[in-house]
Amino acid sequence: MKIIRKDEAITGTNSDKCKTIEYSFGDKDIDIGVATITGRYPESGYCVNLVSKELVYILDGSGKLCFEDQTIEFSQDDAFLIENNEKYYWETNYCKVSMTCSPAWSPEQYKVVE
Repeated sequence: MKIIRKDEAITGTNSDKCKTIEYSFGDKDIDIGVATITGRYPESGYCVNLVSKELVYILDGSGKLCFEDQTIEFSQDDAFLIENNEKYYWETNYCKVSMTCSPAWSPEQYKVVE
């Protein structure tokens, strides 16, 4: 069993509209993070995880998750699975989400595309 306390988690930012808290257990197969998103993220284009699947649970707030071919409205307590290589962006005034990635997320496998 492993535990990471909140004060041990790594805080970061993807942009001024996306603040993150990462809980990395050093396990290559899975990790978890929390993001607070306040606006369109990314500001233009789409996010894409080249390797990881992302299991997302909405802790608070509401908005839209926009894919190339569909838009999904979400609110608190909804969950969805984003497959690797799916292109998407967030549209929200405010939401806080828990994201579990498998295999574990890494900056090298993530990019923003137009």
